[in-house]
Amino acid sequence: MPPKRRAASLELTIWHELAGHAIMGTALGLCAAFVLAFVDKFGIARLIAHDLEPHLTFAVFVGMFTLVFAVGATLTGFVFTMMDKR
Repeated sequence: MPPKRRAASLELTIWHELAGHAIMGTALGLCAAFVLAFVDKFGIARLIAHDLEPHLTFAVFVGMFTLVFAVGATLTGFVFTMMDKR
């Protein structure tokens, strides 16, 4: 019985690590999207402001940026976790 409990514990640890990486990626993507949208260094804020639906454009921009960072951080965390467990 102890090997089964150990495997279940290891699997739970992997899920916790992946959740942590996903949360960190989401936070980083959200911060990066807000900085790009509000600091008009690259002209993104101007493009969003002159769109027909600026609120929807802003929401899509922030959502997609956040999603890309979250998925990237989760996949990277998965690879690092699998390499560490080996």
